[in-house]
Amino acid sequence: MSAALTRILDCGVVAVMRSDRGDVLADVAESLASGGVTAIEVTFTVPQAHRVLESVASRLADRIVLGAGTVLDPETARIAILSGAEFIVSPTLNVAVIEMCKRYGKLVFPGAFTPTEILTAWQAGADIVKVFPADVGGPAYFKAIHGPLPSIRLMPTGGVDLNTAADFIRAGACALGVGSALVQPQLVRSGNLAEIESLARRFVEIVKQARAENEYRK
Repeated sequence: MSAALTRILDCGVVAVMRSDRGDVLADVAESLASGGVTAIEVTFTVPQAHRVLESVASRLADRIVLGAGTVLDPETARIAILSGAEFIVSPTLNVAVIEMCKRYGKLVFPGAFTPTEILTAWQAGADIVKVFPADVGGPAYFKAIHGPLPSIRLMPTGGVDLNTAADFIRAGACALGVGSALVQPQLVRSGNLAEIESLARRFVEIVKQARAENEYRK
């Protein structure tokens, strides 16, 4: 297992930064890192996302594992990797994206929902399979999927918030993809970085406690 993947799994939270204010996201990323979230994803819906990646990588490369999200094709994956991304996240399964990431020795988390899609993504070389949209079935669906596929690392994204985070971990999630419940748009717009840092700490603590509960039940 790579050092980058180990760091992501140890943290257990992948913060998804999606905003129309790309110029402030390096500051947001620093607040997330200060709150203990060391895996941070910049989505390619952000204006000039590759420039944001370069900015965050330049500033925080020694503190975080930086990724790019909403990557739909191998061309975008390559741009993201050359801009500093260590992992690539997609909302869908595109085997060509997985192949591009493997060519460059980077982690890849393709999106999938059904058992067939999840297994196909894993067999194609996914390091983690992003179960998306996770809010459709919630933790109950996630648990049902994890049962027959226990060897596949699964990360829910969509619908992960302070109320559901622990349930997803208890259901078998290796990590949580957390977007607007953590990087809240109103906090980004107002520049309330202290609250973003506080939320990061809360999510990290929830993951820690839920993992401890899982170990206790074994």
